[in-house]
Amino acid sequence: MAAGAAIGLAVLGAVPASADVSVPVTPTELFNNLQACSTDANAPVVTDARLGVDVEGIPATTDPTALWVTEQFQLYPVSDPTQLITGAAPNAYHGNEAGVRLGNGTLVDGGTYAWQARSVDATGAASDWTAPCYLTVDNTSPAQAPTISSPNYPQGKANQGGAPIQLQFGANGVSDVAGYEFSWSGSFGVLGGATIGDHGVPQYQDPFTTSKYVVRADALGGSGTVSLIPPAGLGSYLQLSVVSLDRALNQSPVAYFQIVVKPDGPAVNQQGHSPQFGKPAAYKLTADPGVQAASPVVSFIVQHWGDQGPTTETVPASGNGTAVVTETLNGAYGDMLLVSTTSANGWTSRPTWWTSGYRNTTPTVASDVYLENGSGGGVGVPGTFNFTPKIKSAGVARIPTRSTGARR
Repeated sequence: MAAGAAIGLAVLGAVPASADVSVPVTPTELFNNLQACSTDANAPVVTDARLGVDVEGIPATTDPTALWVTEQFQLYPVSDPTQLITGAAPNAYHGNEAGVRLGNGTLVDGGTYAWQARSVDATGAASDWTAPCYLTVDNTSPAQAPTISSPNYPQGKANQGGAPIQLQFGANGVSDVAGYEFSWSGSFGVLGGATIGDHGVPQYQDPFTTSKYVVRADALGGSGTVSLIPPAGLGSYLQLSVVSLDRALNQSPVAYFQIVVKPDGPAVNQQGHSPQFGKPAAYKLTADPGVQAASPVVSFIVQHWGDQGPTTETVPASGNGTAVVTETLNGAYGDMLLVSTTSANGWTSRPTWWTSGYRNTTPTVASDVYLENGSGGGVGVPGTFNFTPKIKSAGVARIPTRSTGARR
């Protein structure tokens, strides 16, 4: 935004006149710090104004040929309207949002202010001022971290997994807490941005309605309740980070809540004897009883580490939380399966490992003349070497040779 601000006691003067004639139109689509202006003095927009307040609106004139128009702004404390802070956008594009930043570093924390805008055309004629927009400055973050409790996953004990984690956040005595933001990763996003629509009009993204990681308090200074399914892959030891938010979206210090989930992966049982290398093997998969009771398991996620690296498939579960999967064991040094379950409510269990153990697939080499780790044969003495595979389906090689004394 183009910005020019000055503190004064008089109403802004008009711009120099020119030959064009038009009638300025009072600006519309008024916003402060990307939020829609509030004309209700009893319900001001609460905003962080440490860097000032970005005020904007759409100026216009009745001249259909006009491309540019000036938009003027004035801001003042409600308690003393004579203490004006003024600014102007002198080359605003007709019919589009334009604005300035007012009060950088000068607005009083906790103070309530009003601001207005007007259009000024090329002749110097000015429209009426808009009705006042009201805002209250809140530059102070909540001093206390929120409280966190869970009725079904309490801290300090191992809990059965499968059910959503019920959590309640409390303001910890801070009276202006408006809501709470939470994170499984420990990082928090920037809240309160906007997308820009036609004519530059901001479309404010209220985090209390647009973010799945923010919950509104039931009253100012009240509590918030969430029901969470943790992301897959976090393991049995979970940590949720939570901050409280005031109406200006200032964040409190972080509170942490640790959750321990009992091993809840499925049982993996090989059916029948160990198969030959390269042959299919059947495995019965059975969901953890506690997970199945909390919400029916709908599928198993099976990762197989064999000769081609990891492959993944999703196997539908029957109504009783079981399934049979067939895998070809082809790992040169053994095979591993990593199996987890997905429940109807979205819960993903911890994984269960199954391994065939180390498999040695290197062939054996023997000779009736040239003994391994022994003496035999010699220069010019023919010998036969037998190569015997450990894999039953592989062929057998027999190579006659005559020693020449050379080493390879």
